Amino acid sequence: MAQLIYDQTFNKQTTSTVAFEQTEFECCVFEHCDFSEAQWTQTTFVDCDFIHCNLSMVGIHQTSLKNVRFETCKMLGFAFHRCQDFLFEVSFANCILDFSNFTNKKMPKTRFISCTLKEATFDHTVLTGALFESCILTNALFYNTQLDAANFVTAQDFKIDPAINSLKKAQFAAYGLIGLLDKYDIKVV
Repeated sequence: MAQLIYDQTFNKQTTSTVAFEQTEFECCVFEHCDFSEAQWTQTTFVDCDFIHCNLSMVGIHQTSLKNVRFETCKMLGFAFHRCQDFLFEVSFANCILDFSNFTNKKMPKTRFISCTLKEATFDHTVLTGALFESCILTNALFYNTQLDAANFVTAQDFKIDPAINSLKKAQFAAYGLIGLLDKYDIKVV
């Protein structure tokens, strides 16, 4: 049976001071914690906030993220695709999400605010109505992704192929349209 930890704040903790195996964290706040390379096994986070944390290369095994907010976190190579699908809901502000994997995740209306998502993978991901506000998407992979009504107006350096991604009513700034034409090797001057 999972241990329940409710309404606690963890400040400046590390992997050696917080146990993540078979634990449910509800309404908890994690601030200035370094959990890089931690193993999250059968761990559940419900209505939790991670603020100024290092979560790079966390090992994900049967872990649930239910309404979890990440703010100013370093999350290199985070394996979101290994998280449980049931009630999966996350949001991001000022996070480094480079090399993260969102394959097969259903993430409608997810908010990415001022994040870097360099070489992130969105393969068969549902991002209907998602917001990519002031995000850098250098070499991010969008493949067979549902981006209907997504907002890329202030996003930068994305390359999205409209032939293999659904973009109905998605929003782009005029200067960003070149990111939709990349495969055609067109030179816009």
